[in-house]
Amino acid sequence: MTSFTLNGTAYTLDVPPDTPLLWVIRNELGMKGTKFGCGLAACGACTVHLDGEAVRSCSVPVRDAEGAEVTTIEGLSSEDRLHPVQEAWIEEVVPQCGYCQPGFMMAAAALLSRSPAPTDEEIDETITNVCRCATHVRIRRAIHRAAEISAAPTEREQAPTGMEREALP
Repeated sequence: MTSFTLNGTAYTLDVPPDTPLLWVIRNELGMKGTKFGCGLAACGACTVHLDGEAVRSCSVPVRDAEGAEVTTIEGLSSEDRLHPVQEAWIEEVVPQCGYCQPGFMMAAAALLSRSPAPTDEEIDETITNVCRCATHVRIRRAIHRAAEISAAPTEREQAPTGMEREALP
């Protein structure tokens, strides 16, 4: 048995302890936003937060999540507000095919929690996810925009986003 909290809800699951966290999230708990990419922790499509740190869930055995807080793209926003990274992704029109974008957003959110105004160098060193559509320039721009949004939350809270929450991944 493994117990952890996913997006604020506690779960206890009877799964083999060496099962990759990715498969537990997707197949057992139905959170499809976290994607399978390479299965080798190289591409980052499967990035989630494990106690606030970005991890590649395809290579993390579920036993490592015991007692932890796991956050997926579905849990990044609050009930009434998008996360600044999600807002920035929309504003900067980042996705092309979109498959890898949840992993990028999770990696970006973890970076911004540690470094509220990252430099291009910090972004390049930290965000090692891969996008086959080559949206990396827009991703970097969106990370900077998310930092701006985070720095001025009171103004943003009063302005409507123009997007419905259900329209996001």
